[in-house]
Amino acid sequence: MHSSSFKNTLLILFVRAPRLGSVKTRIAATAGPEVTLNIYRDMVGTLIHSLKDLPDVELRFTPDDGLEEITPWLQPGWIARTQGSGDLGARMENAFSEAFQSGFNKVVLIGSDCPGIHRQDIQTAWSELDEKDLVLGPAADGGYWLIAMNRLHPSLFAEIPWSTSLVLDQTLERAKNARLRHRLLGTRVDIDTEADWRAYRPHPAPHRS
Repeated sequence: MHSSSFKNTLLILFVRAPRLGSVKTRIAATAGPEVTLNIYRDMVGTLIHSLKDLPDVELRFTPDDGLEEITPWLQPGWIARTQGSGDLGARMENAFSEAFQSGFNKVVLIGSDCPGIHRQDIQTAWSELDEKDLVLGPAADGGYWLIAMNRLHPSLFAEIPWSTSLVLDQTLERAKNARLRHRLLGTRVDIDTEADWRAYRPHPAPHRS
C-alpha cells in the first residue's frame, strides 16, 4: 500500500490571533501595542511565505475564537485547528497526539517566534526522523524553535518550565531518560524583544497609509 506515503508528514504551526495587545507582550513593553501587532503580522507573514508550498500544514491557533482572524494565513490544502486549553506543553502534546491519531507518522511543530525558518529546515527534520526519535532546533535563549517526533513521547511536555532558559536542557534530559535517539539542528534566535526584532529587521519598510 502506498497511501501512507501521501499522509506521512505534517507540519504544525502554532500561532496567535493577531489582536491588539495580545501578541508579543515583551516587544509591546517597549514598542507599544500597535507597532507590535504590525511586527507580529510581519513575522507570521514571512514564515508562511517560506512554507506556503508545503502541502500538509496545520495552523493551530489561540484563542479558540480566533479562526476568522487567522484564516487569511491559510494556504491551499492547509487546515486550521484550535490549540485548546492547558499550558504550552499540554497544547503541544495534544497537537502531536491528534496528528498521530490522524495517521501522520513524521510530525514537526514550530511556533511563530522564529520567522527565519525555511522549508528546508522542516524537510531536514522529517528526514532525520527516519533514523531518530526526536529532532530539536535549539533557540539561543535556551528553548527550542522546532520539535519533531515519529511517535508521541508525553514525558517531553509534562512539567517543563516553559518560557525559561531551562526548556531545552530539561527536554534533552527527558529524552535521555527515555533513551530516545535525537538530533539537534542549528541554533536560531527567537524574536522576543524589540532589540531582537531590530537585529532581525534593521531597516523596516516605511509604513504607508
